[in-house]
Amino acid sequence: MDKFTQLTAIAAPMPNENIDTDQIIPARFLKTILRTGLGKNAFAAQRYDGNGAERPEFVLNQEPYRHAEILITLDNFGCGSSREHAPWALLDFGIRCVIAPSFADIFHNNCFKNGILPIRLPREICEMLMDDARQGSNSRLTVDLEKQVIIRPDGETVSFDVDPFRRHLLLEGLDDIGQTMAHDDAINTFEHQASRAWVPSITMETTK
Repeated sequence: MDKFTQLTAIAAPMPNENIDTDQIIPARFLKTILRTGLGKNAFAAQRYDGNGAERPEFVLNQEPYRHAEILITLDNFGCGSSREHAPWALLDFGIRCVIAPSFADIFHNNCFKNGILPIRLPREICEMLMDDARQGSNSRLTVDLEKQVIIRPDGETVSFDVDPFRRHLLLEGLDDIGQTMAHDDAINTFEHQASRAWVPSITMETTK
């Protein structure tokens, strides 16, 4: 998993509530177990018409937002089914940070496991950042996870809170497997000692 330390990127405004995981990645695209290739189908119903052509009114089909790495939206983002394909699709599209007043719990957890930073902020702050994002090519925000601040285009900072353990995992780029591998030496030592403890002894008995 790639580390998340500081991100300066285009932010896309998506002023909708209750964007569920089926909107993020429709169920018909869940046949793969790979984390790559899903980005082209992220928000498929909103991005494409029935003939597969892009809908020009959808924000992620517009310049510069088709290159966005930050998504700013409204309440209850990621609700619906618990599919992990949702953060996979966002990440494959290029989104590394989602800012919203609230998230569905499972989606929120899955973001941290896949290198996406979900930031909870009051609705009025999200709406203010969406106004910044509407500046088009000047819509770049800086998200500094180490300092836990968002730097607006005018230089003003907005503070945010992240669970310290999850912050550590993102800063170090550790997913569940990475956390385990960080203890590789201890695991190997334990397995070596355990294997020696279970070496069977053979007792020879003689009969008279």
